[in-house]
Amino acid sequence: MADIKTDFLVIGSGIAGLMFALKVADSGSVALVTKKEAMESNTNLAQGGIASVFDSLDSFDLHINDTLASGAGLCHRDVVEKVVKNGPDRIRELLKLGVKFNLKNKQDKADASFDLGREGGHSQNRIVHALDMTGQEVEKVLLKKARAHSNIKIYENHMAIDLIIQSKRMRSGQVTTIHESSCWGAYVLERTSRKIKTFAASITLLASGGAGKVYLYTSNPDIATGDGIAMAYRAGATVANLEFVQFHPTCLYHPEAKNFLISEAVRGEGGVLLDANGNSFMERYNIQKELACRDVVARAIDTELKKSGADNVFLDISQKDKDFVRKRFPTIYLKCMSHGIDMTKEPIPVVPAAHYMCGGVVTDENGCTDISHLYAVGETACTGLHGANRLASNSLLEALVYAGAAARQAVKELKSDNFEFRFSPPSWDDGGATDSDETIMVSHNWDEIRRTMWNYVGIVRSNKRLERAQRRIDIIVAEIQEYYWNFKVMPDLIELRNIAVVADLIIKCARHRKESRGLHYTIHYPKRDDQKWCEDTTMRR
Repeated sequence: MADIKTDFLVIGSGIAGLMFALKVADSGSVALVTKKEAMESNTNLAQGGIASVFDSLDSFDLHINDTLASGAGLCHRDVVEKVVKNGPDRIRELLKLGVKFNLKNKQDKADASFDLGREGGHSQNRIVHALDMTGQEVEKVLLKKARAHSNIKIYENHMAIDLIIQSKRMRSGQVTTIHESSCWGAYVLERTSRKIKTFAASITLLASGGAGKVYLYTSNPDIATGDGIAMAYRAGATVANLEFVQFHPTCLYHPEAKNFLISEAVRGEGGVLLDANGNSFMERYNIQKELACRDVVARAIDTELKKSGADNVFLDISQKDKDFVRKRFPTIYLKCMSHGIDMTKEPIPVVPAAHYMCGGVVTDENGCTDISHLYAVGETACTGLHGANRLASNSLLEALVYAGAAARQAVKELKSDNFEFRFSPPSWDDGGATDSDETIMVSHNWDEIRRTMWNYVGIVRSNKRLERAQRRIDIIVAEIQEYYWNFKVMPDLIELRNIAVVADLIIKCARHRKESRGLHYTIHYPKRDDQKWCEDTTMRR
């Protein structure tokens, strides 16, 4: 029996989940589940902005070509064209909702135009932004609208454990095969009471963000444990391209700083990367220097660190006007100052860190997965836009475009004549599990997974490193499975189980791809091979 029954279940409270919820709310009830506070999401930490064509020197073709070049041959061109061409309308939609983007001419709103920034991989200025806290501004506005809508109920501090799946089976001769799987909601843990609730839903959307916490060093918040990808894979959905983990080149390096990103826009405004001796080095790696794509810059920094043995490199924008730096990057400026670093006078110590998952749950042009009534949007999904390397600031754009497409399709599906919710999901059964008195297993394996992935499945890979990682992860996955079925679930165990699944999938995808392309670089196959490997890496349980 269901504890909560709703038309639409949304798992995740970032830009993708909130925009979907707002667009479907007039057509039915919405339960939005988020595992901590609703504002805590990758969206909220997004500094740079949203890529879209507004400048007279820019064009859809240029944005499309930049995206294709960044994606290293794996972008789906039809998807790229759809997302890019929908961009300006989605930005205008945010403006109407109340998002305050930076404008050039604030005094005359009739003539106001966007103050467009530039980031790595972009041939023109096209980054629409709200200072250096674009994600926070968008999240704040969308969340306010969602809270005000009578059909949307937000369940904070609720963690999805697994999807509720109904499988119809067919028998052909002596072989039984799954004919069709349908999703009818999810089992969800309420963090405060530790009660597990059954959320029954006609339509379920996975918008739970990325998986940065699979790695030891990441720009992502603590919630980014790959929950949507892991749940979808366990349910039987197809996932793809998980070997392509984007490492942001510049995270603040300081013992007291945690997960703080130094935006790509700093390099876009003239920031220069320096080695430990104060010398620039990007000119040795790419003609675009600091404005090369993220995979190029991250690999260059990794190479410099390995050559020198230094702990970090530096990003220097002190040559720019002090007032400009403080006004353009107020959040970054204040954060650096809180750690005794004045970016208007001295370079910022930085290191690469896991930042964005380019792969995810495979969807079609409407965000539909290959499980009926289950959708995926945002960083959880693999739409075909990013290919082997995401172009900077395309992620929020993709989330907006696909949230709209998924919402239209979901409403259409719900209202179709042949749609009927007849499945009665069973209540959660803990199978007699007991409370754990061995939580050291959780903390130990959590740490070991993240260190293993950082050391062996990071920016530069090799056959031996991947083999070692696979052996360790295999053992850890088995330990977690045994623990999971013996003891009652708790938040840390749910997340540990998910990062183990995602780590295993990243390694398997990386071992499969015997070439170097985009974000996947291996010393054993250092060249790109379009003859054999110019296709997505797909996996299904």
